[in-house]
Amino acid sequence: MNIIHHIRAALALTLIALNTFILCVPLYLLTLVKLAMRGEQAQIRLSRALVHIAEFWMSVNNAIISLISRPRWHIEGLESLRYDEWYLATSNHQSWADILIMQKVFNRKVPMLKFFLKQELLKVPVLGHAWWALDFPFMKRHTREEIERNPALKGKDLETTRKACEKFAYFPTSVMNFFEGTRFTQAKHDQQQSPYKYLLKPKAGGTAFTLGAMGGKLQKLLDVTIIYPKDAPRSLNAFLGGAIRDVQVVVRERDIPAWTAQGDYENDPAFRARFQQWISELWAEKDALLQARMD
Repeated sequence: MNIIHHIRAALALTLIALNTFILCVPLYLLTLVKLAMRGEQAQIRLSRALVHIAEFWMSVNNAIISLISRPRWHIEGLESLRYDEWYLATSNHQSWADILIMQKVFNRKVPMLKFFLKQELLKVPVLGHAWWALDFPFMKRHTREEIERNPALKGKDLETTRKACEKFAYFPTSVMNFFEGTRFTQAKHDQQQSPYKYLLKPKAGGTAFTLGAMGGKLQKLLDVTIIYPKDAPRSLNAFLGGAIRDVQVVVRERDIPAWTAQGDYENDPAFRARFQQWISELWAEKDALLQARMD
């Protein structure tokens, strides 16, 4: 990256931060109204209004990126997407820029992407309470060691997350889950001894947890592959600064098999093996696509 890229990245980040602070004002005010209101229909209408504020926030961010960063977009597979469908979305994960790219691709084409967030992220200044206002599900996962020390915790993760997802039944929602669980680096790839060339091993347990928590509501998978130029840097600053000139995004809409929400991933070895095989096949296809486009 040269000095121009750094200046552009700083300017884009500043404008995105300013956009965030400005639009958090009506978001917070409307949230206060929502807290004061009673009645299911009022709650639904106010939740939709909050989502519209977030979608406008993303639209402004997209305009900032188009004006300052000026990436060239090459996007495939949006033709059949619907705003009135429930989706599970996933993508290969290489950079924090991936989230901005997903918001660019899907804003107002599918319901707003919502992430499962760790309980600790509620403390993030400004954004933590904004995520809470937008009904992002906050979850606290208990480790196996914690459950062994206190067996009463068994099943609490799924129960808590199901309660957090109850609001998703009122109107269509898209739930985002990076199957790899972390950003790709060559060091992580080598440490895992990943069987894929451009991907880390997917964590099937988190996906099974998500589908189980949603109780079969998620029937469509948005399988997203983000392809950066092979020799381009992968940082958020590089994307915002314009050092990444071309971004390819391939979207494949897939049916989620009904059986994926009906098993016990933790305690049923046969179900766990079947689920892992399903995810592995998806990941093998994604790696083959990346190899075809990058090699």
